[in-house]
Amino acid sequence: MKKHRIVFATGNAGKMKEIRQIMADLDCEVVSMKEAGANPEIVENGTSFAENAEIKARAVWNCTGDIVLADDSGLVVDYIGGEPGIYSARYMGEDTSYEIKNQNIIDRLADAKGEERSARFVCNIAAVLPDGRVLHTEAAMEGQIAEKPAGCGGFGYDPILYLPEFGMTSAELPWSRKMRSATAGKRWRQ
Repeated sequence: MKKHRIVFATGNAGKMKEIRQIMADLDCEVVSMKEAGANPEIVENGTSFAENAEIKARAVWNCTGDIVLADDSGLVVDYIGGEPGIYSARYMGEDTSYEIKNQNIIDRLADAKGEERSARFVCNIAAVLPDGRVLHTEAAMEGQIAEKPAGCGGFGYDPILYLPEFGMTSAELPWSRKMRSATAGKRWRQ
């Protein structure tokens, strides 16, 4: 019997590492789009996390026909109008380090106190099935912007999202707790 393959539409090595850990108990091969031989031109021109996730998943599905998962995720900071939001990866330029991006956000919130520092990681995952149907799930991990970066776990904005319920940033949170927090309340929809 042929083993199923799931293609994840990303070139981000940190994200692929996390995806493989999350999906380790599945009886299928989990590969990146590059490993699947797919390199489509993807223009993330959606106006929401859901639209961008579906754009990526559909582009890779058109190349492979496999089950394809794609996410669009980012940090949403209320005090600065939801920035960086759907532009999280491209915030301040694609080649700008997260150390610089994180410090910029902290600096912009210098006068914000308490609940004014509210923020969340939002992640939408689109799944395109072999028959072309699309499913979505979206979840958020609520927190606040820390006054300074802390921790070395995860990647991207993890060092600045402080999670009051745990008393630490997402980058300081042990993997098992991060996954429980991040996956709570998810719902699949078509």
